[in-house]
Amino acid sequence: MAKTSLYYCFAFVILFIGNSCRANEEIKVYELKKGDFSVKITNYGATVLSVILPDKHGKMDDVVLGYHSIDDYKNDTTYFGGLIGRVANRIGGAKFELNGVEYKLPANDHGNTLHGGSRGFNNVIWTMESFQEDSHLTLTYNSFDGEQGFPGDLSVKVTYMFIGTNRFALDMQAKPLNKATPVNLASHTYWNLGGATSGNIFSHTIQIFGSKITPVDDKLIPTGKITPVKGTAYDFLEPRTIGSKFNEIPGGYDINYVLDNTGGKHLHRAAIVHDSKSGRKMELWTNKPGVQFYTSNMLENAKGKGGFVYSKYAALCLETQGFPDSVNHPNFPSQIVNPGETYKHFMVYRFTAS
Repeated sequence: MAKTSLYYCFAFVILFIGNSCRANEEIKVYELKKGDFSVKITNYGATVLSVILPDKHGKMDDVVLGYHSIDDYKNDTTYFGGLIGRVANRIGGAKFELNGVEYKLPANDHGNTLHGGSRGFNNVIWTMESFQEDSHLTLTYNSFDGEQGFPGDLSVKVTYMFIGTNRFALDMQAKPLNKATPVNLASHTYWNLGGATSGNIFSHTIQIFGSKITPVDDKLIPTGKITPVKGTAYDFLEPRTIGSKFNEIPGGYDINYVLDNTGGKHLHRAAIVHDSKSGRKMELWTNKPGVQFYTSNMLENAKGKGGFVYSKYAALCLETQGFPDSVNHPNFPSQIVNPGETYKHFMVYRFTAS
């Protein structure tokens, strides 16, 4: 068994989370395991703690970044592995208008709202609904009207599941109970296919199936434009290493790609990532129109698993999503979900090594 798989074996704590959770709610860790593929998830924030996979030589390693103990996730500012909501990414000016009402949100990011506010879904305790070790884990959360400023009660469910022998999927659903509300859930897992302690991801090859981006201002709020990537350092339509044009992107990549071929009912491919040294390859499929490509630019001296200190660019995130700040840009795909409707977000990862 890999050392990192032992770090969470005895994780069990009691936490009081104010009014958003029941007192004495138990925080637990669940392991999904099939053959030599294992994933650990905690109901604190529906957070992915570890993903352990073999490389091309059969060597096992954890390929996601995270903390050594569950307590560290409670004060986390990196969003390691968290399930983000009610609205992932940024909302400009920490406000939006819906049906003639202005809603003001916590301004937790330079005057804007980031990842659901000061206490998003990654900082609440979810309820385990169903668990089968070789199959799936389903967690639920009931978000109340006015939580972090958002309107209406919202019933949320996420299922982590294996599909076959080498696919891992997330099925995220949400149902407004009494008011229309924006919903944009996302998984914020930090990936390093060489292993969580292997250094930066500059040598990873990536292909992103998005020919356009939604450019942002100096506070990372979309301008409302949609521009082509062709001929720019954002162009990953053909596979190339992340570091190949990194010096042309001040601070690193943190941008939403407009995915191609999203008109049908089926999942579409968002990205392929490959680490040549380990041979590990990750393909990502989704039903959402965008994916945020983030190269952990704000990660600095974060003490992680086994005491290892993560530096900038130690991992990449691929957060499938609706477009950032869609509530303030009518030309972006709407994130508003009405009572009687169900928000549905699927992600499928396929892992190979050769």
